[in-house]
Amino acid sequence: MKRSLILLASIFLIISCKNEKAKREDRILSDSSGNINQLTVVIENDLWEGEVGEAIRTNLAAPVDGLPQEEPLFSLSQIPPETFTGFVRNSRIFLKIEDSSSKGMQLIEDEYARPQTGIVLMGEGSEELIDVINNKSDSIVKILKKTELTEKQRRIRKSLKKDDALSEKFGISMKFPSAYRYAKEDEHFSWIRKEIPKGSMEILVYEVPINTIENDSSVIANIIQMRDSIGEAQIPGRLEGSYMITEKAYAPYLFETQIDGKFAYETRGTWEVANDFMAGPFVNYAVKDEKNNRFLILEGFVFSPSRGKRDNIFELDAILQSAEFE
Repeated sequence: MKRSLILLASIFLIISCKNEKAKREDRILSDSSGNINQLTVVIENDLWEGEVGEAIRTNLAAPVDGLPQEEPLFSLSQIPPETFTGFVRNSRIFLKIEDSSSKGMQLIEDEYARPQTGIVLMGEGSEELIDVINNKSDSIVKILKKTELTEKQRRIRKSLKKDDALSEKFGISMKFPSAYRYAKEDEHFSWIRKEIPKGSMEILVYEVPINTIENDSSVIANIIQMRDSIGEAQIPGRLEGSYMITEKAYAPYLFETQIDGKFAYETRGTWEVANDFMAGPFVNYAVKDEKNNRFLILEGFVFSPSRGKRDNIFELDAILQSAEFE
Protein backbone atom coordinates (compact mmCIF):
# COMPACT_ATOMS: atom_id res chain seq x y z
CA MET A 1 0.00 0.00 0.00
CA LYS A 2 2.83 2.35 0.94
CA ARG A 3 4.63 1.63 -2.37
CA SER A 4 1.42 2.30 -4.31
CA LEU A 5 1.01 5.69 -2.66
CA ILE A 6 4.63 6.62 -3.44
CA LEU A 7 4.13 5.51 -7.08
CA LEU A 8 0.93 7.55 -7.39
CA ALA A 9 2.63 10.59 -5.87
CA SER A 10 5.53 10.25 -8.30
CA ILE A 11 3.20 9.99 -11.29
CA PHE A 12 1.25 13.03 -10.10
CA LEU A 13 4.48 15.02 -9.69
CA ILE A 14 5.68 14.10 -13.21
CA ILE A 15 2.32 15.02 -14.76
CA SER A 16 2.25 18.32 -12.84
CA CYS A 17 5.76 19.21 -14.05
CA LYS A 18 4.85 18.36 -17.64
CA ASN A 19 1.67 20.43 -17.43
CA GLU A 20 3.60 23.35 -15.95
CA LYS A 21 6.19 23.10 -18.74
CA ALA A 22 3.42 22.95 -21.36
CA LYS A 23 1.77 26.03 -19.87
CA ARG A 24 5.08 27.92 -20.07
CA GLU A 25 5.61 26.87 -23.69
CA ASP A 26 2.04 27.81 -24.66
CA ARG A 27 2.29 31.33 -23.26
CA ILE A 28 2.00 34.12 -25.80
CA LEU A 29 5.20 36.12 -25.43
CA SER A 30 6.06 39.49 -26.92
CA ASP A 31 8.92 39.83 -29.37
CA SER A 32 12.13 40.71 -27.60
CA SER A 33 13.73 44.06 -28.31
CA GLY A 34 17.06 45.85 -28.23
CA ASN A 35 20.00 46.71 -30.43
CA ILE A 36 22.54 44.01 -31.16
CA ASN A 37 25.02 43.65 -28.26
CA GLN A 38 22.95 45.93 -25.98
CA LEU A 39 22.92 44.25 -22.53
CA THR A 40 20.47 45.26 -19.81
CA VAL A 41 22.03 44.90 -16.36
CA VAL A 42 19.48 44.59 -13.53
CA ILE A 43 21.27 45.54 -10.31
CA GLU A 44 20.78 47.78 -7.28
CA ASN A 45 22.21 51.25 -7.81
CA ASP A 46 24.64 51.03 -4.88
CA LEU A 47 26.08 47.74 -6.17
CA TRP A 48 26.39 49.14 -9.70
CA GLU A 49 28.27 52.19 -8.45
CA GLY A 50 30.65 50.09 -6.34
CA GLU A 51 33.04 47.19 -6.83
CA VAL A 52 30.37 44.80 -8.13
CA GLY A 53 29.50 47.17 -10.95
CA GLU A 54 33.19 47.64 -11.69
CA ALA A 55 33.62 43.86 -11.99
CA ILE A 56 30.72 43.72 -14.45
CA ARG A 57 32.16 46.54 -16.56
CA THR A 58 35.66 45.03 -16.50
CA ASN A 59 34.42 41.67 -17.76
CA LEU A 60 31.46 42.48 -20.02
CA ALA A 61 32.49 45.87 -21.36
CA ALA A 62 36.08 44.80 -22.02
CA PRO A 63 37.54 45.88 -25.39
CA VAL A 64 36.74 43.67 -28.37
CA ASP A 65 39.81 41.84 -29.69
CA GLY A 66 41.24 43.13 -32.96
CA LEU A 67 39.58 46.54 -33.27
CA PRO A 68 41.74 49.61 -33.92
CA GLN A 69 39.91 51.64 -31.25
CA GLU A 70 38.63 50.37 -27.92
CA GLU A 71 34.96 49.33 -28.18
CA PRO A 72 33.15 47.23 -25.54
CA LEU A 73 31.99 43.64 -25.92
CA PHE A 74 28.52 44.81 -24.87
CA SER A 75 26.93 48.22 -24.48
CA LEU A 76 25.68 48.12 -20.89
CA SER A 77 22.44 49.68 -19.71
CA GLN A 78 21.84 49.51 -15.95
CA ILE A 79 18.44 49.57 -14.23
CA PRO A 80 17.46 48.80 -10.60
CA PRO A 81 15.34 45.65 -10.01
CA GLU A 82 12.16 47.60 -9.16
CA THR A 83 12.06 49.12 -12.65
CA PHE A 84 12.59 45.77 -14.42
CA THR A 85 8.90 45.49 -15.28
CA GLY A 86 6.58 45.84 -18.27
CA PHE A 87 8.16 46.38 -21.68
CA VAL A 88 11.60 46.82 -20.06
CA ARG A 89 11.60 43.06 -19.46
CA ASN A 90 11.44 42.47 -23.22
CA SER A 91 15.20 43.02 -23.53
CA ARG A 92 16.64 40.23 -25.64
CA ILE A 93 19.63 39.75 -23.33
CA PHE A 94 19.79 40.73 -19.68
CA LEU A 95 21.99 40.12 -16.64
CA LYS A 96 20.39 40.15 -13.20
CA ILE A 97 22.44 40.44 -10.00
CA GLU A 98 20.87 39.07 -6.81
CA ASP A 99 22.32 39.44 -3.31
CA SER A 100 21.35 35.99 -2.03
CA SER A 101 22.46 33.25 0.36
CA SER A 102 22.74 31.01 -2.71
CA LYS A 103 25.85 31.36 -4.89
CA GLY A 104 26.11 30.65 -8.60
CA MET A 105 24.64 31.30 -12.05
CA GLN A 106 21.22 30.53 -13.48
CA LEU A 107 20.27 30.64 -17.18
CA ILE A 108 16.77 31.80 -18.12
CA GLU A 109 15.41 31.47 -21.66
CA ASP A 110 12.27 33.09 -23.11
CA GLU A 111 10.95 34.10 -19.69
CA TYR A 112 9.38 37.45 -20.60
CA ALA A 113 9.83 37.64 -24.39
CA ARG A 114 11.03 35.55 -27.32
CA PRO A 115 13.85 35.08 -28.19
CA GLN A 116 15.42 36.02 -24.88
CA THR A 117 18.42 34.95 -22.83
CA GLY A 118 18.70 36.03 -19.22
CA ILE A 119 21.48 35.26 -16.79
CA VAL A 120 21.04 35.54 -13.02
CA LEU A 121 24.16 35.75 -10.85
CA MET A 122 23.73 35.13 -7.13
CA GLY A 123 25.99 35.65 -4.14
CA GLU A 124 25.92 36.86 -0.56
CA GLY A 125 27.54 40.26 -0.34
CA SER A 126 29.85 42.07 -2.71
CA GLU A 127 32.81 39.71 -2.29
CA GLU A 128 30.84 36.62 -3.33
CA LEU A 129 29.13 38.44 -6.19
CA ILE A 130 32.46 39.67 -7.56
CA ASP A 131 33.85 36.13 -7.34
CA VAL A 132 30.88 34.74 -9.31
CA ILE A 133 31.16 37.49 -11.94
CA ASN A 134 34.88 36.93 -12.44
CA ASN A 135 34.59 33.13 -12.57
CA LYS A 136 31.55 33.02 -14.85
CA SER A 137 32.41 35.90 -17.21
CA ASP A 138 33.78 33.70 -20.02
CA SER A 139 30.64 31.55 -19.99
CA ILE A 140 28.41 34.63 -19.86
CA VAL A 141 30.11 36.23 -22.86
CA LYS A 142 29.90 32.99 -24.85
CA ILE A 143 26.19 32.49 -24.09
CA LEU A 144 25.20 36.10 -24.84
CA LYS A 145 27.31 36.33 -28.00
CA LYS A 146 25.66 33.16 -29.32
CA THR A 147 22.23 34.71 -28.71
CA GLU A 148 23.21 37.90 -30.50
CA LEU A 149 24.81 36.06 -33.42
CA THR A 150 21.65 34.00 -33.89
CA GLU A 151 19.54 37.17 -33.80
CA LYS A 152 21.78 38.92 -36.34
CA GLN A 153 21.56 35.94 -38.67
CA ARG A 154 17.77 35.96 -38.28
CA ARG A 155 17.66 39.61 -39.32
CA ILE A 156 19.97 38.94 -42.27
CA ARG A 157 17.64 36.19 -43.54
CA LYS A 158 14.85 38.73 -43.96
CA SER A 159 16.52 40.15 -47.09
CA LEU A 160 18.91 37.60 -48.58
CA LYS A 161 20.79 38.01 -51.80
CA LYS A 162 20.12 35.22 -54.28
CA ASP A 163 23.53 33.75 -54.97
CA ASP A 164 24.85 30.69 -56.79
CA ALA A 165 28.37 31.92 -57.53
CA LEU A 166 29.92 30.70 -54.27
CA SER A 167 28.31 27.29 -54.70
CA GLU A 168 29.59 26.90 -58.24
CA LYS A 169 33.09 28.15 -57.47
CA PHE A 170 33.80 26.90 -53.93
CA GLY A 171 31.09 24.38 -53.10
CA ILE A 172 29.64 26.46 -50.25
CA SER A 173 26.60 28.55 -49.49
CA MET A 174 26.68 31.72 -47.38
CA LYS A 175 23.80 33.91 -46.31
CA PHE A 176 24.38 37.63 -46.86
CA PRO A 177 21.95 40.54 -47.38
CA SER A 178 20.89 41.89 -50.76
CA ALA A 179 22.72 45.15 -49.92
CA TYR A 180 25.99 43.36 -50.76
CA ARG A 181 27.27 43.10 -54.34
CA TYR A 182 30.17 41.40 -56.06
CA ALA A 183 33.09 43.81 -56.44
CA LYS A 184 35.51 41.38 -58.09
CA GLU A 185 35.51 37.75 -59.27
CA ASP A 186 38.34 35.53 -60.45
CA GLU A 187 38.44 31.79 -60.92
CA HIS A 188 39.55 31.14 -57.33
CA PHE A 189 38.69 34.46 -55.66
CA SER A 190 35.51 36.39 -54.83
CA TRP A 191 35.22 39.88 -53.34
CA ILE A 192 31.82 41.00 -52.02
CA ARG A 193 31.09 44.55 -50.80
CA LYS A 194 28.50 46.69 -49.04
CA GLU A 195 28.75 50.47 -49.07
CA ILE A 196 28.20 52.21 -45.72
CA PRO A 197 28.34 55.94 -44.85
CA LYS A 198 31.92 57.10 -45.45
CA GLY A 199 33.22 53.57 -45.89
CA SER A 200 32.54 49.97 -46.84
CA MET A 201 32.24 46.42 -45.51
CA GLU A 202 34.04 43.73 -47.47
CA ILE A 203 33.95 39.93 -47.72
CA LEU A 204 36.65 37.80 -49.34
CA VAL A 205 36.33 34.13 -50.27
CA TYR A 206 39.23 32.14 -51.71
CA GLU A 207 41.05 28.83 -51.29
CA VAL A 208 44.65 27.80 -50.72
CA PRO A 209 46.41 24.41 -50.47
CA ILE A 210 46.52 22.93 -46.96
CA ASN A 211 50.32 23.29 -46.75
CA THR A 212 49.99 27.06 -47.22
CA ILE A 213 48.98 27.33 -43.56
CA GLU A 214 50.03 24.06 -41.98
CA ASN A 215 53.74 23.49 -42.58
CA ASP A 216 56.94 23.82 -40.58
CA SER A 217 56.46 27.55 -39.92
CA SER A 218 54.09 29.01 -37.33
CA VAL A 219 50.41 29.11 -38.26
CA ILE A 220 49.99 32.82 -37.54
CA ALA A 221 53.05 33.71 -39.64
CA ASN A 222 51.68 31.65 -42.51
CA ILE A 223 48.25 33.28 -42.30
CA ILE A 224 49.83 36.75 -42.32
CA GLN A 225 51.98 35.83 -45.32
CA MET A 226 48.93 34.42 -47.12
CA ARG A 227 46.83 37.53 -46.42
CA ASP A 228 49.60 39.85 -47.56
CA SER A 229 50.16 37.96 -50.82
CA ILE A 230 46.43 37.99 -51.60
CA GLY A 231 46.29 41.69 -50.71
CA GLU A 232 49.10 42.52 -53.09
CA ALA A 233 47.61 40.45 -55.91
CA GLN A 234 43.90 41.24 -55.49
CA ILE A 235 43.19 44.24 -53.24
CA PRO A 236 44.74 47.49 -54.51
CA GLY A 237 44.70 50.74 -52.53
CA ARG A 238 43.80 54.20 -53.78
CA LEU A 239 47.34 55.06 -54.90
CA GLU A 240 49.42 53.33 -57.52
CA GLY A 241 51.55 50.61 -55.96
CA SER A 242 49.45 50.46 -52.77
CA TYR A 243 47.68 47.31 -51.52
CA MET A 244 46.22 45.79 -48.38
CA ILE A 245 48.46 44.01 -45.85
CA THR A 246 48.23 42.88 -42.24
CA GLU A 247 49.21 45.72 -39.94
CA LYS A 248 52.86 45.27 -39.01
CA ALA A 249 52.79 47.06 -35.64
CA TYR A 250 50.45 44.60 -33.88
CA ALA A 251 50.28 40.80 -34.12
CA PRO A 252 46.77 39.47 -34.83
CA TYR A 253 44.87 37.31 -32.34
CA LEU A 254 44.67 33.61 -33.25
CA PHE A 255 41.97 31.19 -32.03
CA GLU A 256 40.71 27.74 -32.96
CA THR A 257 37.04 27.27 -33.78
CA GLN A 258 34.64 25.51 -36.16
CA ILE A 259 32.66 26.56 -39.21
CA ASP A 260 29.89 24.16 -40.28
CA GLY A 261 31.49 21.47 -38.12
CA LYS A 262 34.91 21.83 -39.75
CA PHE A 263 38.06 22.89 -37.90
CA ALA A 264 39.06 26.50 -38.56
CA TYR A 265 41.73 28.99 -37.55
CA GLU A 266 40.13 32.28 -36.51
CA THR A 267 42.35 35.35 -36.87
CA ARG A 268 41.38 38.86 -35.73
CA GLY A 269 43.44 41.98 -36.14
CA THR A 270 43.89 45.14 -38.15
CA TRP A 271 44.81 45.68 -41.77
CA GLU A 272 46.57 48.62 -43.38
CA VAL A 273 47.47 49.70 -46.90
CA ALA A 274 51.10 49.61 -47.93
CA ASN A 275 52.19 52.99 -49.33
CA ASP A 276 48.98 54.73 -48.23
CA PHE A 277 47.11 55.78 -45.08
CA MET A 278 44.14 53.44 -44.75
CA ALA A 279 43.41 50.87 -42.03
CA GLY A 280 40.68 48.96 -40.23
CA PRO A 281 39.75 45.67 -38.53
CA PHE A 282 39.42 42.22 -40.08
CA VAL A 283 38.25 38.74 -39.09
CA ASN A 284 39.57 35.76 -41.02
CA TYR A 285 38.46 32.12 -40.89
CA ALA A 286 40.74 29.53 -42.49
CA VAL A 287 38.47 26.48 -42.70
CA LYS A 288 40.23 23.14 -43.09
CA ASP A 289 38.65 21.09 -45.89
CA GLU A 290 40.66 17.86 -45.89
CA LYS A 291 38.37 16.22 -48.43
CA ASN A 292 39.50 18.76 -51.04
CA ASN A 293 43.04 19.21 -49.65
CA ARG A 294 42.51 22.94 -49.09
CA PHE A 295 41.84 25.70 -46.62
CA LEU A 296 38.80 27.74 -47.59
CA ILE A 297 39.39 31.33 -46.52
CA LEU A 298 36.43 33.43 -45.37
CA GLU A 299 37.37 36.97 -44.43
CA GLY A 300 35.55 40.17 -43.59
CA PHE A 301 37.10 43.60 -43.16
CA VAL A 302 35.82 47.13 -42.61
CA PHE A 303 36.87 50.57 -43.77
CA SER A 304 35.07 53.24 -41.77
CA PRO A 305 37.41 55.99 -40.54
CA SER A 306 36.54 57.84 -37.33
CA ARG A 307 33.56 55.59 -36.61
CA GLY A 308 32.86 52.61 -34.38
CA LYS A 309 33.36 49.27 -36.12
CA ARG A 310 32.27 46.68 -33.56
CA ASP A 311 28.83 46.19 -35.05
CA ASN A 312 30.20 46.14 -38.62
CA ILE A 313 32.59 43.33 -37.75
CA PHE A 314 29.80 41.53 -35.87
CA GLU A 315 27.63 41.59 -39.00
CA LEU A 316 30.49 40.21 -41.09
CA ASP A 317 31.04 37.53 -38.45
CA ALA A 318 27.39 36.50 -38.63
CA ILE A 319 27.66 36.19 -42.42
CA LEU A 320 30.94 34.23 -42.43
CA GLN A 321 29.74 31.84 -39.74
CA SER A 322 26.64 31.05 -41.82
CA ALA A 323 28.84 29.29 -44.41
CA GLU A 324 27.82 25.70 -45.18
CA PHE A 325 29.75 23.15 -47.23
CA GLU A 326 27.80 21.30 -49.89
